[in-house]
Amino acid sequence: MTVRVGELQSLVAEELALPVEPQVTAMAAAIAAKHATARAVLFYGSCLRETQLDGLMLDFYLIVGDYDQAFGKAWMATANRLLPPNVFPFEQGGLIAKYAVLSEADFHRLNGPEADNVSVWARFAQPSRLVWAADDEARGTATASVARAAPTLFAMTLPLMAADTDPLDIWRTGFARTYRAELRAERANRPGSVVDAAPDRYARFAAPAQEAVQDMLSAPAAERRWRSFTRRGKALTVARLLKATFTYAGGIDYLAWKISRHSGQPIEISPWQRRHPILGAATLVPRLLARGAIR
Repeated sequence: MTVRVGELQSLVAEELALPVEPQVTAMAAAIAAKHATARAVLFYGSCLRETQLDGLMLDFYLIVGDYDQAFGKAWMATANRLLPPNVFPFEQGGLIAKYAVLSEADFHRLNGPEADNVSVWARFAQPSRLVWAADDEARGTATASVARAAPTLFAMTLPLMAADTDPLDIWRTGFARTYRAELRAERANRPGSVVDAAPDRYARFAAPAQEAVQDMLSAPAAERRWRSFTRRGKALTVARLLKATFTYAGGIDYLAWKISRHSGQPIEISPWQRRHPILGAATLVPRLLARGAIR
């Protein structure tokens, strides 16, 4: 198992180091410069697979050493500590982005099997890039945290699968479960398309990820964890959307844009909802659920 764990770490480090567009690197450095104790910036999500970035919203995670110093505002640090992450908009060079902020400790925890929701490890079990790091120690810490994500997905999914299951189907099943564990606007085939976009990558990561699993759950225990993830994940999604009305400028418009882009359904935001974003978001979510724009 030690050899395989080392192999997984190497695969993750190699993938994180792959080059990205220069505009992405420049944006990551500018995001890091906005916050004291910045340790690393990771680029992830659908934009990572795109060759044309204009008109898209890039996704980053900013990893910091300390929330209090990173924000300088006690309420902002407390919000990030109690309901991570805080999310902020960013614009540079004609490109738009959003970035989520986590401490190194929270990033490590939320990539592992001890996490009480799927939001971080589900994303970092997928390809990502480490596009800025404060130093070699920060790079190594971020890499070790990302390397926890794929084994976490396998730990939650393997107990539900037959022994001779195609490794790609383990990934597909795991991602399908994570999508159901959050309020998501993406179409039903999205989890499978994530794997199908890079099947060789997922096949290469499968065996090392499986052998890095520390504790194998029974099938009933795994099902209980997934039910817990789903209950907590949907509630957390709503709570984070409400929090974003304080921390994210134009948060309700971003919410409408993102859901419309992924679901294909137009969403209108009224002047009243913009004036009262908390109540606006609270009234918008039930209607989106009823329409099937989010699930």
